Parts: sequence; C-alpha cells; structure tokens
Amino acid sequence: MRDPYQTPLFDTLKQFADKKPVSFHVPGHKSGALFPKKARDTFASILPIDLTELTGLDDLHAPDGVIRDAQAAAAEFFGAEQTFFLVNGSTVGNLAMILAAVGRGERVIVQRNCHKSIMNGLELAGALPVFIAPEYDPAVRRYTHPSFETLEEALRQFPDTKAVILTYPDYFGSTYPLEPMIKAVHGMDLPVLIDEAHGVHFALGEPLPPSALSLGADVVVQSAHKMAPAMTMASYLHIQGNRISGNRVAHYLQMLQSSSPSYPLMASLDVARMYLETLSQTAFEQALDNIANTRKQLQAFSGWDVLPVAKGTDPFKVTLQMKDSKSGFTAMKYMEAVGLYPELATQDQVLLVLGLQAFKPFEDYKKAWQSTNEQLKKAENHATMDLVQLFPEKVMELAFAYDTMNIHSHKEIPLQEGIGYIAAEPVIPYPPGIPLLLRGERITKAHVRTLQALLEQGANIQQRQRQGYISIFAD
Repeated sequence: MRDPYQTPLFDTLKQFADKKPVSFHVPGHKSGALFPKKARDTFASILPIDLTELTGLDDLHAPDGVIRDAQAAAAEFFGAEQTFFLVNGSTVGNLAMILAAVGRGERVIVQRNCHKSIMNGLELAGALPVFIAPEYDPAVRRYTHPSFETLEEALRQFPDTKAVILTYPDYFGSTYPLEPMIKAVHGMDLPVLIDEAHGVHFALGEPLPPSALSLGADVVVQSAHKMAPAMTMASYLHIQGNRISGNRVAHYLQMLQSSSPSYPLMASLDVARMYLETLSQTAFEQALDNIANTRKQLQAFSGWDVLPVAKGTDPFKVTLQMKDSKSGFTAMKYMEAVGLYPELATQDQVLLVLGLQAFKPFEDYKKAWQSTNEQLKKAENHATMDLVQLFPEKVMELAFAYDTMNIHSHKEIPLQEGIGYIAAEPVIPYPPGIPLLLRGERITKAHVRTLQALLEQGANIQQRQRQGYISIFAD
C-alpha cells in the first residue's frame, strides 16, 4: 500500500542535494555556489534542488522513475487514470487538452466567460468555437455559468461539435450542477474538458463542492498553486476515460512545456499532493472555523457586505460587496496602502482568498481593515455598471474564423468609434483574465460602455493598443 506521506520526487532531490555533488552540468548557479551575494540568502535553500535531468532524477518529457512515481501518486489521490505535472501553469494544460481534443476547422462548444488561455488554445488549434453565454446572477451581481438549457441548445444547433469546454469553479469559487451537463455531452460520446484552476482543494471533500473529476469529466486542469502549497505555475492535468488520448496530451505537453522544466516546481507538486492527502480532519475543520470567524469580523465593517457562502460555493473565497456604489478598485487601493493585498477587484466587489490553514490571527491586521473602511467612507461614489446585457446572445460564433483573422490587416481607432467593427485583439481585465472582448468578436455598445467604465475606475486591462483605443480589422 502506498504511503501518502512519501514524496518520491522531492525525497530524491533532497537526498541528491545532501550528498553535495560537484556540478559539471547546468544550471549555471552550480547548486547555489555561484550566485550574487545580494540575493544568495533569499535563494539559498532552493538552489541545491534546482537541478536538471541527471541520472536518477528522471525526465518530465519521458518519465520512467521518480517523476513517474510522483505523478502516479497524484493520479491515485485525485482519482484520475493519468496525471501530468505542469510547470507552465494551468495555461499549458488548457492549451494541451484543447490541441489533443480538436483539430483545425473542427467545432467546439466553449463557455464564454473562460480564461484567456482557453481562447489562445482555440486559436492555436484553428478550431471553430461556439460560445455559450453565462447567466447573470443578481444575488452575486456577476455572470456565473451557462445554463443546462443553453448547452443543450448549442449541442442541438451544432451536432458536428467535437468537444465541450467548461470552467468549474469560477474565479469567485462558485460552482453549478456540472454532472447533468457532463452526462448530456457524454450521451453524444463527446469529451468534456474542464478548466478547474481554482478547485484543486475540492479533493478534500465536503463541505467543499465535488471535483469535476468525481463528476465524470474527461480532462481536468488544476492550478495547484492557487489553493494548495505549491509554487506559482505548478499545476496538474488529469485524464480519465478513453475519449481523450493520454498520448496526444503528452505529445502536446512535450511541445509546449520547457525542455528544461523546473525541478523545484515539480517537487512542489509532489509536496502539495502529500499535503492535501494527509491534511487531518481537525486541521481542515480549524481552517473552516477560521473562515467563519474572518467572515464575521469583516461583516462588522460598514463599507461592505460579505456575500454569504451559498450552496456549491467554495468557502475559502470571500467576496466583499461594496456599499453605496463605491468602487471595488478604490477599496483595493486603500487595502494595499495598509498592507492588505486581495486577489482581485471588480467595479463593486473585492475578492479575498483564504488559506487552507490560518496563517495570521485576524486581530493582527484588524486595524488595517478599520483604516480601509474609514478611507472608503470618504471615497467618491461611482455609478454601478449595467452588466446584465453584456452577453445578449446565448449561443454565439465569432464573426471571423481564426484562419480568416490571420490574413486581415488591422488598425487602431478611438474606443467610442469601435461599435459594429470586429475586434482584432482581445481586451482582458486582469485579473481575472476573462476576456471582455474576444478577438474576432463584433464590438457592441455594451462592450464599449463597460470598458470605458472599467478604465475610469482604474481596472488593469490587458490590451496591446493604447488606452482609449480599440484594434479592429481594417478590411
């Protein structure tokens, strides 16, 4: 029987480093012996295991030793038939699963409010996406997920679909009845690909929502670094069933991932799996108690409401709903000024991500919250954006196919003049990295109005063109 406390890759790296071997190989820091004094103390503990594909350390692109064993341990714990370690984030997992599932000119149904990496994967594949719009939930004042009926309609309209790509949970930790959707798609013998970047800890069980793997999804990508104790970019890709070939996924991961993968990142995936697998029920309950206390303390302030944990919502995500039409971006600015760093802000919300263990008593930073609350009272009000009509079409295709976009020139024009034109570049508020406007999508009044309001309120927008301008296809 496998020992859940064993970490095959990490243990081997540690044993190798403890021998203090002489390095006649890359990387150039020579296990930390050659490193600038200014940064040496900060990096010292990690450099001895920042190694390369030496004898006994295996190879991520053809694992047959300790990496294979570490991936197998992860697959067993998460309930997958095969698990891949990712060192380029969930992004590379999303790209690989799409390339393995659909080819050029093939149709795929995609949740509209998905991460930009999904859009990039569709473009790389040359696929023909059919976007299904999420529903607007007035209780949480944001778009959440597509309805079962919208998915059914898309499958009916496009029977030549090759796969369905969904996001579960969303950035705010909200889930939805995924299992009926999976069964409906499987009823047509099609694969379901899930971006579960924010749900790696769902493997811990109730009261967390069920994982997409447990609900039958074919491929699930998880960012281990978002909620588990893994290093940034460390992620998993899980496969089950025979609708998606593990060999095809491995092929694309070899193409997309570095040929010099980071051993510290891979080792942190091994350690993160061990942490989740061995977390005691007592420690888990203490973490939940810490969340309940934090929510209670935050609700005592007058500047915001703490949205309740609805059924199917990740309790480790805490959403502050601003009162009196105050801006979430303004609130986050005040928070950062006193050392509080939230995950993200929207026009009227701030998202906090709590850890699986309490890392600091609330009393230690209560004064910072009090200061934020006082500053917010003095802030100017901002008119609330009308987002209800942002996605008026339940089922939508792009105005141009990706192959067509690549042969068209484009130009910049003032944002307010863009209505009716086709966007040549995506416009992405980041975080969360969900495109407001897609490349190849026709620009509407709602797009322009929302983007202008976001810019006025200080949102960070990822776009290549100048602020206040939009890139359109010129012909």
